Amino acid sequence: MRTSTAPPAPARTMLRSRKQVPHNVKTSRRAAWIFAPSLLVSFVFVYVFIAITVYISLSNWKIGTSPDLSIRQPFGGTYGEIVQEQRFQADIRNVVIFTIVFLVLAILGGLVAALFIHHVAVGKGLFRTVFLLPYALSFIVTGVAWRWIFSPSTGVNEILRNMGIQNPPGWTTDTTILGALNNPTGTDFMKVQFGIPVALLPIIFAAAWQLVGFAMAMYLAGLASIPEEHLEAASVDGANTWQRLRHIVLPQLWPSTITCFVLLLHVALKIFDLVIAMSGSGPGFVTDVPGIYIYNYLTSRYDKASAMAIILLLLTLVVIVPYLIRGYRKERKA
Repeated sequence: MRTSTAPPAPARTMLRSRKQVPHNVKTSRRAAWIFAPSLLVSFVFVYVFIAITVYISLSNWKIGTSPDLSIRQPFGGTYGEIVQEQRFQADIRNVVIFTIVFLVLAILGGLVAALFIHHVAVGKGLFRTVFLLPYALSFIVTGVAWRWIFSPSTGVNEILRNMGIQNPPGWTTDTTILGALNNPTGTDFMKVQFGIPVALLPIIFAAAWQLVGFAMAMYLAGLASIPEEHLEAASVDGANTWQRLRHIVLPQLWPSTITCFVLLLHVALKIFDLVIAMSGSGPGFVTDVPGIYIYNYLTSRYDKASAMAIILLLLTLVVIVPYLIRGYRKERKA
């Protein structure tokens, strides 16, 4: 009697029995392995180094040649020490005033320049180049040129004297505080006048002059993305130039404004080389900034330099983190 045996399972059935990994999962795994080294390096050189800086700011490491990594008592004493310093308070005042006025001048200047170039009929390329050229310069070159412009004996003051002003400001050497909100007596916690230092104005003008071109380029890209049909429809409905600008152009330029604000804020908070080239710390620290503070203490007080670096990082995160959270939420909704 013949017995029949079942035919062998086809190769296709055997392959199906194996667990197949989807193509997108394979691609994700490959991408993870490819980016793993760069992520590891970024983690070490960013977050690990930030953690080390925090630890040093809490330690007794004062002189670079004799590291003392024991924790300072009381805990956080270095922060308490520098917060009460006149120089630290002047630095915070200067960076706040510089950031606010610089952002207003650079963003508004970039917006006006972009609107002008967008609507000009002849020579758009020439005007774009003229406004964008300062952005190609280094802050050192800008600082040297503007230091001569605001020199107490030449430049702007020479023009002011010819106009009949006998005692023009000393600019980068002037210790006057405009609109001072307080008058320190020496026993108060606040040891500096909070206002607008006259010596800081030339530095703000120089920085705004250099970065207006960057803001202009951001706004030109935003203007190019606005559909002409919207503006034409508004014109047909009787909207004038101001109404079209207010209700159509500016709302659609809001993403460009936010991006420009965040990028220029980063420039303002870490400003260093422009101030060094124009004035340095200035008399009475009227032009001192956190970058110079950190640089000066790197060879004598590692703990104070590290503490100022962490404070500067926190000032940046106060603005950057909400921006990142907002972008993440918009991305999830989309």
